[in-house]
Amino acid sequence: MAKLYVIGIGPGDEAHLTAAARAALDRAALICGYTLYVELLRPLYPEKEYYTTGMTGELERCRTCLERAAAGTTVALVCSGDAGVYGMAGPVLELATDYPGAEVEVIPGVTAALAGASLLGAPLGHDFCVISLSDRLTDWALIEKRLRLAAQGDFAICLYNPASKHRADYLQRACDVLLEEKDGTAVCGLARLIGREGESWRILSLRELRDAEADMFTTVFIGSSQAREIGGRMVTPRGYHT
Repeated sequence: MAKLYVIGIGPGDEAHLTAAARAALDRAALICGYTLYVELLRPLYPEKEYYTTGMTGELERCRTCLERAAAGTTVALVCSGDAGVYGMAGPVLELATDYPGAEVEVIPGVTAALAGASLLGAPLGHDFCVISLSDRLTDWALIEKRLRLAAQGDFAICLYNPASKHRADYLQRACDVLLEEKDGTAVCGLARLIGREGESWRILSLRELRDAEADMFTTVFIGSSQAREIGGRMVTPRGYHT
């Protein structure tokens, strides 16, 4: 039986592909995915067949992959980061019962929270949560509730999709919510184009973060009350010294 591999390819750089991801890509005859992510792989596998869709084409992409796998083709459906973190693993498994001939295997990848954290230092050294600011599939009222409760719980917070062309002020809005619960001097970090050309990162306060520029290629980190800037790096102590 052919397989459908749902693969997290990490932040984009070849060095962040796991050995398991490489092995699955090697076995696949067809590589599918969002156009941007597929183009990162073409130089590595120029001989493969490719199928791409743009934004909002997720379910079409998943169904095509399942149909091809059920028909006997070994398929790789790729996602940036990890396939199970805001990726295609969920939709594929929701649809897979309609394609009994397709066996699905999910291959983990390095999600932006982990890759970005390594650039900044160790901001996720203790309990943390990940929240997407995209309201395309989640109402803003629920996003705001999650932000507020995460701040009240004193979690380190990692924000995905902080801003876009149509959501230019969403990071500012999120910071306004957090500033009602946290001190403006809280240590924060930004990581952009992680693992790609133009990669950058910086450490700043929550008050400064409110007016910082961000886009869909930016991952944002808001420190807990224990987070510190140490030697130019963002660190959340686990408590070993105490």
